[in-house]
Amino acid sequence: MPTSKDTLKDRLTRYRQIKISVVGRSSGRTISIPVWFVFEGNNLYLLPVQGSDTQWYKNLLRHREIGISARGVEAESHTAPVTDPKAVASIVERFRKKYGAEDVKKYYSKFDVAVVVEILNSR
Repeated sequence: MPTSKDTLKDRLTRYRQIKISVVGRSSGRTISIPVWFVFEGNNLYLLPVQGSDTQWYKNLLRHREIGISARGVEAESHTAPVTDPKAVASIVERFRKKYGAEDVKKYYSKFDVAVVVEILNSR
């Protein structure tokens, strides 16, 4: 069971799913959804399940701030879209390593973009 001393980085090294919160590009409302992720160093990598057609990705293009929640530990950060094919392929490989190639193939349909989030502070 997580302790109150767990930081976001601690949880990101142990968990397989987090919640992200983005601001809707039309509605302006905060939308939260569960996602898979890969965490290395200070970087959190996100892979939209439908690539550039994914709604939360489109929202991030308009409002670059993202909320991250890992079972009660939260942070906000700025995002950077990744569109370079070689960089996206590298992130896809990280997802395959963590979640298995079959599950990535099963749940993800388009691999044209990714997102990187630098994790600095948590509360």
